[in-house]
Amino acid sequence: MTQSPTLHRYDSREDLAEALAAGVAAVLAGAIATRGVATLAVSGGSTPKRFFERLAETEIDWASVTVTLVDERWVPETSERSNAAMVRRHLLTGPAASAHFLPFYIDAPAPEDVAEELRLRFLRLARPFDVTVLGMGTDGHTASFFPQADNLAAAIDPDTREPVTPIRAPGAGEPRITLTLPLIVDTRFLALHIEGEEKLAVYEAAMQPGPVDAMPVRAVLRAPRVEKLAVFWAP
Repeated sequence: MTQSPTLHRYDSREDLAEALAAGVAAVLAGAIATRGVATLAVSGGSTPKRFFERLAETEIDWASVTVTLVDERWVPETSERSNAAMVRRHLLTGPAASAHFLPFYIDAPAPEDVAEELRLRFLRLARPFDVTVLGMGTDGHTASFFPQADNLAAAIDPDTREPVTPIRAPGAGEPRITLTLPLIVDTRFLALHIEGEEKLAVYEAAMQPGPVDAMPVRAVLRAPRVEKLAVFWAP
């Protein structure tokens, strides 16, 4: 690790959402101006909803943006647990409705049943991504890198050539599918979005020495590109 991530503190979650949305929109607009297209990978859960809504209002050329997820629960979009459904409700609206969305879920009993289709789907994405926004759980997971996950070692292998990995873990609920560590950190702008005192304490603990499998967010914090990680926090 060459230097610590940059921690941006905000007085309110609304201020954080506004600042993160403005920063992400600027990176996407710059990519579109330079190459004609941009790629944005986002996380699910409840934390990013406000950020998504602010980002969706920004006037960039959304038709040139591909939006995908960092990870997904293996449930259809009719489920309240679906990250894809949450993204459609809170991000792919207004100006952002014209973005191209690339979800994970395919109608199959398990991610392993469509592993090759998923592999090819994500290998086709241009790399590096322009923006990747991660979240973090109070158990120290990010993406679907969970403590005690069955495929954790494969998912966080810095040398893996696989773009995605199925995951099952005690804290994950449903089976999941996640981008692997190399795909996540291969991005022009990498952000970790956390809110609340408890998650700040978890982040600070993850920055201390300790095993990665106990707090898998450490895999990202210790990745070679960690100097490009920006942490956004509000109480």
